[in-house]
Amino acid sequence: QVQLVESGGGLVQAGGSLRLSCAASGSSYSIKMLGWYRQAPGKQRELVASITSGNSTNYADSVKGRFTISRDNTKNTVYLQMNSLKPEDTAVYYCRAEATNYRSTYGYWGQGTQVTVSS
Repeated sequence: QVQLVESGGGLVQAGGSLRLSCAASGSSYSIKMLGWYRQAPGKQRELVASITSGNSTNYADSVKGRFTISRDNTKNTVYLQMNSLKPEDTAVYYCRAEATNYRSTYGYWGQGTQVTVSS
């Protein structure tokens, strides 16, 4: 099992910035991928950004150039720096980890953190 603890959400005005953190713990599995998803009311959960253990990144088109994902492998922590926030970025943001024991890969979710951007 992998436990994910998120922090850093909150209320910010449009154009502002927030930094989300997610710390993974509790497993000897190798964490292949860490990522952030979000879910706005009435919408499906969507990928925001992800980063592999080799630091390859992937971003949703809607956040490219504004959000930056990074990870500290020594701390098993992933960060999401969100700049130039827009009201449409308002959502619950979930951390996700994909971990492997080299036989199977397992997915884990954090509890979510609310990000609200006011206009």
